[in-house]
Amino acid sequence: MKVEFADSFWKSLKTLSRHETWWYKTYEFFRRDLPYFLENIWFFRKELYAFRSWDYSFNLDLFRRSLEKTVDTIEHHGHEVEESRMKKVEKIKRTIQLIKNVRSDEYVRNAEKELGKIKNSDWLWTDREDTDEERIHNKKVFERAREIEISEWKELWLIVHGQDMKEFSKIYNSKTDEEKQDEGVWNDWFDGSGMKSWWD
Repeated sequence: MKVEFADSFWKSLKTLSRHETWWYKTYEFFRRDLPYFLENIWFFRKELYAFRSWDYSFNLDLFRRSLEKTVDTIEHHGHEVEESRMKKVEKIKRTIQLIKNVRSDEYVRNAEKELGKIKNSDWLWTDREDTDEERIHNKKVFERAREIEISEWKELWLIVHGQDMKEFSKIYNSKTDEEKQDEGVWNDWFDGSGMKSWWD
């Protein structure tokens, strides 16, 4: 059997070879890399200015900001199929919101919306101490706030982690050959989570 290469194959090799030269890399640096670098500095300027190394929340700020750019690209400039693309957009936006919730620490306020305002006369340095009823109520509010915080923290990292591919394999393998050809099997199962799938 005779193997022949099309002219396009040799052109591709020449192109790859050219991309490895010092002068092309210099050209790419000024044409693409440097403008992206400057654009990124501007985009992350607030997070970079405020960044400190002693607290995880600053890492979350950088992560959130990067996701804001990613979700904008996927939502408005994406080429992927609408159904799976918009699922990703929804999950990325939820991730952004969950990170904002961590940073704003509004869990007590959210618990108060459910259970009623904290009766915090002790905190206001008044002469009156909280009643037992008020203390019990306050304890319930704080416990509920902690539940919300824990729940949202778990949700955040479950979204980032994504679904279990073993689960999809079981579903896929249970289908007939004809059903396997249908993209609906994936689309029905995929919920948009999983950071590894957040690309276009």
